[in-house]
Parts: sequence; C-alpha cells; structure tokens
Amino acid sequence: MKLGMTLTNLGPLATPDNIVNFAQAAENLGFASLWVTERLLLPVQPRQPYAGGAWPDVYKQVLDPLDALVFAAAITQKIRLGTSVLDFPFYTPARLAKRIATLDVLSKGRAVIGGGVGWSEDEFLASNVPYKERGARLTEMIKALNTLWGPDPVEFHGKFYEIPASTFGPKPVQTPHPPLLLGGFVPAALKRAARLADGFNPVVQPSQAAVEAFFKNAHQAWQEAGRAPAKPEIVLRVNHGYITNEALGADRPFLIGSVAQLRQDVKKVEEWGATEIFFDVVNRYGLQPSGGPRLVLEQMKILREIV
Repeated sequence: MKLGMTLTNLGPLATPDNIVNFAQAAENLGFASLWVTERLLLPVQPRQPYAGGAWPDVYKQVLDPLDALVFAAAITQKIRLGTSVLDFPFYTPARLAKRIATLDVLSKGRAVIGGGVGWSEDEFLASNVPYKERGARLTEMIKALNTLWGPDPVEFHGKFYEIPASTFGPKPVQTPHPPLLLGGFVPAALKRAARLADGFNPVVQPSQAAVEAFFKNAHQAWQEAGRAPAKPEIVLRVNHGYITNEALGADRPFLIGSVAQLRQDVKKVEEWGATEIFFDVVNRYGLQPSGGPRLVLEQMKILREIV
C-alpha cells in the first residue's frame, strides 16, 4: 500500500518556494507520490454548486497542473507525479499527449495521469467545448491518446477529433504510456474506466459503507470488461481526512481519527483492493499563507506514520 500527498498548486500556498519545500519534504519522508488538481476558473455566478455548496476560495488562484508537475520533477528524483484529475474534454488530443509525454520524459518516467470528464458548465464554456456528449469526448480522447503514444506514423479519425498521418514525439518513457486512471464513481464512469484505463481514481466519501460499495462496483465493472485476472490500480483521493490528537468515537467519519484509527481504515481499503491513497491538506491549510506551510509540513510528518 502506497501513501501519497497533494502538492499545493492552488490557493495562496501555491508559490514556487512552497512547491519546492513540500515536494522535497514529501520525497525525503518517503511518500510515494505527489498529486495536483485542475481548476480552470472560479465563476462569479456559478451555473452549478460545488459539492452542493459554494465554490472554495482556493480556486481563485490555481497553477496549471501539468506545469506544476514539470516544475516539481526538476527538484525531485524518484517520487511519482500525478494529476487528480485533468478534465480531458478541455484539451485536444495532440496537445494533451504532447504535454503528458513531456512530463514523463522530463521526470524520467514518473508521471501518473488521473483524468475525468469535467462537470462545470462555466469551464466548458470558457474552453469553447460543448457540455453535451462530454462522456463520449472523454472516450474518444483516450483512444486518440493511445494512438498518439503508439508507433509512428500515427493517424486518428473520430467524431470529435482528427489527427492526420504524422510522426509524433516524444513518446512517453513508460510503455505503452504512463498509468492512466479515471475519476468518478457512478456506474457509467466505472464502466468507462474498466474499458479504457489502467484503474480508478475516486474521491473517497466519509462513509465506510460508501467506500466499500465503490470497491465492489469497481471490481464488478473491471470483471465485466474482461480485465480480470489483471488487477486495476486504484488510487484513492481523500479530501476530508486528517489525523486528530485523540481517538474519536465509534461514529467518527471514515478516514478521520487518530493515527491508529486511520491505520485501521487504510488497512481496510487495502484489503478491498486499493493500491495507493493520498490526502489533500490544501482544503484545510490553503487559505493560511502565513502559518499554512508549517501546518502542511507538520501534517505530512504525522500522516507518514499511517503506513
């Protein structure tokens, strides 16, 4: 079971010095991976709420996820560098394939790509991409990426994307490409991931029953897609989890509690099939530019005790 950490590419903590300090600290502490997220903008009058409520203020300032990882690659040696997640429909296949391959080359094969369909109508509007058929666009995007990363000459003709016969390079260091995971937990998203990707990158719910149900549904989709006996890579993103000073009661949310309690929770998800888990501390400390860096580093040291 691997343990990862978010890299602050959003909010006031997203500064060059903090990225260097956090990335190098995570590598020195033995974390397996660093993860960034994507947010294109924060609409003044959102067409949709964020997780049922207001959009977080940290989205007022967000560094480009792939650029932030290339920067992190230059000041680290071995830690994996992941996106959780890129909204694939906002890109064109050739441009996205080029940027991911560049990250993989410059990091010497450390890229991990979590992708998603996107959900904000405002961001689709700003990207000049229709909101409808976004699932179909994601499916075709993955097929086009695989073509671009394959043997030359490459050529692709689809409903949404066209690539003329071309030589395309560089190819990723990892073959046939960096691990490709898909976010989401609704049945359609799980089936798409099982058909097209190397695994899953869901956001964990604070309910043990909900998380266990996700694993059951994901494994079922994987088997129905004919992918067994090979096992999927399942990287869990935990936005709500943190370690408390004292143990909480039996009614505590899943993945919140003392070191011993979180260790039990992590053991459960490992038994259910998780290969990696990472925690997001940006939502807790991202709006505290003065004391935030110290709190992030302290939380990293504590979280390292889980595994």
